[in-house]
Amino acid sequence: MFSAADHAFMSHALQLAEKGLYNTTPNPRVGCVIVQNEHIIASGWHEKAGQPHAEIHALKMAGEAARGATAYVTLEPCSHYGLTPPCVNHLIEAGIVKVNMAMEDPNPLVAGRGRMLLQQAGITVATGLLETQAQALNIGFVSRMTRKKPWVRIKIAASLDGKTALRNGASQWITGEAARTDGHRWRARSCAIMTGIGTIKSDNPQLTVRHIETTRQPKKIVLDSQLSIPLGASLLQDESAIIFTADHHNQAKISQLTKLGVQVIPLPANDGTVDLEKMLTLLATDFAMNEILVEAGSNLNGALLNANLVDEIILYLAPHLLGDDAQGIFRLPELVDLKQKKTLIFEDIRTVGQDIRIVARFR
Repeated sequence: MFSAADHAFMSHALQLAEKGLYNTTPNPRVGCVIVQNEHIIASGWHEKAGQPHAEIHALKMAGEAARGATAYVTLEPCSHYGLTPPCVNHLIEAGIVKVNMAMEDPNPLVAGRGRMLLQQAGITVATGLLETQAQALNIGFVSRMTRKKPWVRIKIAASLDGKTALRNGASQWITGEAARTDGHRWRARSCAIMTGIGTIKSDNPQLTVRHIETTRQPKKIVLDSQLSIPLGASLLQDESAIIFTADHHNQAKISQLTKLGVQVIPLPANDGTVDLEKMLTLLATDFAMNEILVEAGSNLNGALLNANLVDEIILYLAPHLLGDDAQGIFRLPELVDLKQKKTLIFEDIRTVGQDIRIVARFR
């Protein structure tokens, strides 16, 4: 159905889409190339939410040369008015005669409607060209639209024997500089970084992107069941923090945090902790978050894992041994049968500096 040239053009569009990896949230990452007589005459990508979409950039570059051309788009062109007008209308008006799409848009506001409008205008449409790659690039957006939950990654830096810190809490630095920089790339692509109150009290992290260039900082999410976070915590200083708590009675503390620009959301579960599943649904539906990166200790890691709310684990293993008394990765209930084990699939294994990075997903 698709030729080698088709694959090459769409591959280029996907490479363009990846340029928006850090900045398009909550929108998907999209690339577009326009081809005339087997040559690319224009290209574009969605650079930032609220700005023109990939197709608009490419059509502007092509001008009148777009008439009679083929557009390769990594995601079905939008057909609704949001912060920008529908891309479908622009493709039709420009005289595009064929559109090859990598995947249909899972957004219910689009979901095949863009394809239908193009076909009604007499434009030939084909779907599925490098679809797997396109879905991987927007895995969080697809998750939010289809599951009403963000894609949840847990990032862990550990020793070779699976320890994240010494018994006394010392953890800087287990992994090397290259691994830490790589970790900031995962931060930069995330809508938010999530941690627990234990990590706040022991490490006082900033949870910011510092080692790579980006124009957007992710939100910061803290799970603090008893609302015991110190008001001087580093991540409370830039008005981008959201605290989920089980304590809705401490109005004085809530008022203090609110004055700092912190959003406090009581969401108690029956056991006195934060309702994790409701929290993730809220982050998807009310906050439009696609990808969440969890950087926490064994308690929150274990709670999310035990509730089957983790999609992916990014594990950096350093060539060190810290011993049995050091702190572990997950706090989980004891298993009495190997059938209870949680099974993952290795997606990627590579060396990063002196360390090994493993990316694994649950079945």
